[in-house]
Amino acid sequence: MSMPEPRAFWLDEQFDRERGADGRGRYEAEVLGRIDEFTDTWGDIAPVAFAATAWRLASELSPGYVRWHRRIVSATCARSPWDGSMVCAVTVVSRWPAELSWTRQWQRDRGWRDWPQLFGQYTNPSEQDQTRSPHLRAMLQVDAPVPLDDLPPAPDGPDHSVVPAARRAVAVLARELNELLAPMIGQLEAGVPADS
Repeated sequence: MSMPEPRAFWLDEQFDRERGADGRGRYEAEVLGRIDEFTDTWGDIAPVAFAATAWRLASELSPGYVRWHRRIVSATCARSPWDGSMVCAVTVVSRWPAELSWTRQWQRDRGWRDWPQLFGQYTNPSEQDQTRSPHLRAMLQVDAPVPLDDLPPAPDGPDHSVVPAARRAVAVLARELNELLAPMIGQLEAGVPADS
């Protein structure tokens, strides 16, 4: 019996609504407060630049409107300079590679440490920890295309359609990134080699 895959990305709609003000969610207020950051995207025939800006604003909120698994350190979406398509760059916490974990001889009794964790969250070693022992924090860098099929068109200007389009863009990107990365996160969480 296999375990269900963990979610890699999701939207925190409830927190967003509960912490909003004046009948607006936090994300809506952020989009409206930073509407000028969308200026170069108005009326663009491709939805990419608008969606990338919507994603950036959603992920810059603290805590983010878009949330991600504890193994994900960062996630950006941007227009590809090559062909204008949507690409993502996601950094994922990993275990040490097999070449370093099957034996500890390379450590030479120096007390090498992996990622520190605080309440189940991966953290950077503190300044004090760095003076006590060396740390090796393995990360995977995922660079991948993201399908554009369901992204909303870029609005023609700063009107009533901006917030719903931004929400839709972020929801589509979160869904696509979740589909791409949830299997990898599940495998990393399982901590055992995959069946061949």
